[in-house]
Amino acid sequence: KNYGFAEGYNQALKHIGHEYTVLLNSDVEVTPGWLDAPVAAMDTDKTIAGVQPKIRALRNKEYFEYAGAAGGYMDRYGYPYCRGRVLHVVEKDAGQYDTPADLLWATGACLFVQTAVYKEVGGLDAGFFAHQEEIDMCWRLRSRGYRLVCTPSSVVYHVGGATLNVESPRKTFLNFRNNLTMLYKNLPEKDLHHVMRMRFWLDYVAAFKSLLLDRNWGEFRAVIRGRKAYKAWRADFAEDRRRIQASRIDRTDPEVADLLPRASYSILWQYYV
Repeated sequence: KNYGFAEGYNQALKHIGHEYTVLLNSDVEVTPGWLDAPVAAMDTDKTIAGVQPKIRALRNKEYFEYAGAAGGYMDRYGYPYCRGRVLHVVEKDAGQYDTPADLLWATGACLFVQTAVYKEVGGLDAGFFAHQEEIDMCWRLRSRGYRLVCTPSSVVYHVGGATLNVESPRKTFLNFRNNLTMLYKNLPEKDLHHVMRMRFWLDYVAAFKSLLLDRNWGEFRAVIRGRKAYKAWRADFAEDRRRIQASRIDRTDPEVADLLPRASYSILWQYYV
């Protein structure tokens, strides 16, 4: 059965009792010593629940790869970006991110996790099927006080888009539906309504840009369908939201609860304006 990226790993990890597990895409090429730095980081600090290596593009090895680069962050409205990749612009790796860093999220293309902690937080959300499920899980990990880091001395190469092309309307649908669901589940109460109001307008701007400027009817429909799908199943995640908010290590201090908070700015405003 095709459980999707998320539940496929959940099913597999039921059979794993080792201390660490690597979630590794099938289109990743590893390099000598790639295991050493991530394992050493988790051995040294048990608050580190997840680690990613530096990820470069297999087809253009001097550049970072879109899905993870040198570690993930998030702007105030829930749009993810990376050290080495903002929106669709990918940087050449000139050593500018060769220092280990704490992250908001680590890519599922190559993600080292403490197996017990993965199971403790419920693993990847099976409802997501694929896309942004690792960001959702990383947010849950951080809310419980765990850290996520990038160890750039470990390098792997990723094809990217081997399952769903970056321009696939199916990919766009999953990204919008799952991103909104992730925000609903994880945003602190004080931020939820404001962020969701802004996302309503920003998402429709994105949809009409695809239609009017790019002449891409498939992308337009995918954004609209993603928002409708989120609205249709949002109530199914109400209990998840309650449980996640209750599990925060210090719900009176959002800086502590989120450990490394979302950026205070909009990445879209910074990029386009």
